Amino acid sequence: MPLRWKIAALAAATASLVALAVGVLVHLWTAMDIRDRAEMEATNTVYSAMDVYRRTGTLPGGAELDPADLPRALRHPADGDRRVAYDGRVEGNLGPSVWGTQRVGGPGSPVLAVRINMSPQLYDLRRLDASVAVASLVSLAAALPLAVYGAGLVARRLRRVAGTAARISAGDLDARTGPALGRARGRDEVTDIAATVDLMADSLGRRLRVERQFTADVAHELRTPVGGLLAATDLLPPGETEDLLRARVRDLRALVEDLLEISRLDAGAEAPVRVRVPLAAVVAEAVARTGLDTEVTVTGAPHGSPASAGETGETGETTETVETDPRRLERIVGNLVVNAHRHGRTPVRVTVEGRTVVVRDHGPGFPADLLLDGPRRFRTGAAERGAGHGLGLTIALGQARVLGAELRLDNAPDGGAVATLRLPH
Repeated sequence: MPLRWKIAALAAATASLVALAVGVLVHLWTAMDIRDRAEMEATNTVYSAMDVYRRTGTLPGGAELDPADLPRALRHPADGDRRVAYDGRVEGNLGPSVWGTQRVGGPGSPVLAVRINMSPQLYDLRRLDASVAVASLVSLAAALPLAVYGAGLVARRLRRVAGTAARISAGDLDARTGPALGRARGRDEVTDIAATVDLMADSLGRRLRVERQFTADVAHELRTPVGGLLAATDLLPPGETEDLLRARVRDLRALVEDLLEISRLDAGAEAPVRVRVPLAAVVAEAVARTGLDTEVTVTGAPHGSPASAGETGETGETTETVETDPRRLERIVGNLVVNAHRHGRTPVRVTVEGRTVVVRDHGPGFPADLLLDGPRRFRTGAAERGAGHGLGLTIALGQARVLGAELRLDNAPDGGAVATLRLPH
């Protein structure tokens, strides 16, 4: 149930309990007042009737001597002792009543009694109860929309805060709740939450900027000495040592270039240069550049001309053309293929269908934390996925965002990692 309806239901329940409590209190107080007034009237009427009877010997209207329906508790009052008692019996038009009695003489003399009928007052009490119930229902009907509206305002503010937090979690560190929530004059708990989310985003943004700047500075500082080191290897005499050193220097240079590319992606300085190209041909070229044994299959198209790369492959006709940046597309596909060979197991297959490119290996699959949180730099996940810097997938995701494409990472039900790239129309 949405929060707004929970708040509205709570407000309605509270209003109903308050109305019920007020109605019960009004009923009880009014009933006691009616009875007190009836007892007072009975006492005064007995006093007046006794005075008239003793002076004139006649009974005024409403007074009786030893009536047959007099309650048993009032049949033996002492001389001069006035008594009143409540009688809840209903007889014809007479409802609950209050009797007043006094003996007219000494012991054994008749008992003068008067009966005060409370039916009119009790009828008015029932009408009052009905009026209170109707007024409570009307008030509840009027208050419920206001409660829903007020709860909706709170729920909308909370949804805005939740949406901002979700955007921050997705990587948009520029997302803020805004002055309407974070810096409102009337501060409440929602305002405090919004301000805290904004402060958290500011702190994360500062830390990330420092990290990005550090990465960019390190990469730029290393680029020149690594280039000089690579040139210096050319001066070494040929041999096993020279080959080993040259390979390590090339690995170091590739790492520096990856760091520079990540820093440019983080800074938002990358912009695609779009041209129309045959998707299958670009994918086949990207796979061929890796030099790894990879099977490329083009589906959904007539067979005829070669569209495969690597040592094995199938044939297919490249009928689908897309408007994209071929250099960035090759970078994405190459990184996915290299990652599949480095961290998975053969066979590695690349499938092109329409505007979708799927890269699959048959290794242990992506780690659970990578599927949950996405790739992280310098972290490759589970140990069985092999060694590496964890930059390949990071760069692939960054380049996919530049192209406006979707890169999804999954595990196949029968084992193996599956990377699916969908290019926009």
